[in-house]
Amino acid sequence: MAGTDFPHDLTAAQTRLHQATAELSALLRTLPWSVEPHDGWPGTEHPHTGEITGGREPSPGWSDEQKATVDRLRQECLDLSATVGTHPYWGALTGEDVVQERMRLKAGTRPAAVPAIDVTTAA
Repeated sequence: MAGTDFPHDLTAAQTRLHQATAELSALLRTLPWSVEPHDGWPGTEHPHTGEITGGREPSPGWSDEQKATVDRLRQECLDLSATVGTHPYWGALTGEDVVQERMRLKAGTRPAAVPAIDVTTAA
């Protein structure tokens, strides 16, 4: 069965999984470090160099809209992962063939370059 085409619904789900994962990752990079408001903490001064390392600036936390968007994207990623992982196509394969075909599906549906997305649109 190796080398055959994948069912359209399987490739569509895997493609959307790549997209949703990229959207979630891009959104998380823009959010404050703490989900809830936090005062942060000071860094530690190195005794010999005086360099201050560690510590965190205060965080305003995430808005309710940001929390909802992250929850929605995480749930979509989980649902798509389940859709891909439990697709009937995998039932016709055994052993190492399952792994090889799964990797071929992931590689074949992954975008060549992840485009920069507008986080507002992704949210």
